[in-house]
Amino acid sequence: MSDSAQLRENQELSTEDAVVSGEGNVDLLTTRPAQKVIGYLSNKWNVLIIRRLARKTMRYSELRRDIGDISQKMLTQTLRHLERVGLVERTVYPVVPPKVEYSLTELGLTLVEPINVLANWAIENIDHVEDAIETYDNPESKF
Repeated sequence: MSDSAQLRENQELSTEDAVVSGEGNVDLLTTRPAQKVIGYLSNKWNVLIIRRLARKTMRYSELRRDIGDISQKMLTQTLRHLERVGLVERTVYPVVPPKVEYSLTELGLTLVEPINVLANWAIENIDHVEDAIETYDNPESKF
């Protein structure tokens, strides 16, 4: 089944079909649309690009310099993906040499706050996560 056909099928399930926790949070295990969208977004490059474009519209080379360790191929693929799912807009100006800018769409802007919450959580908890990894990877240190 194609991605678009699968997405249409999944959209038929509403969040009303999901199990809702005490605070109104949707149980992601029971909502296929949520799983699909999270699958579209779960990539470190997506998050880094969205956070940078939340600050300002940027050109390709500016984004690449700002991110640092992303390859040209990965940046191109990620920008195309984010454009495909409606989070990033690519604007081409009819000048020589060609000028292309990337910015967040209205939909992309709605994702900035949740991503910032996740990033802040990561910053606050990195030591705990790394300690847990160390403990797990070195079972002899558990005793």
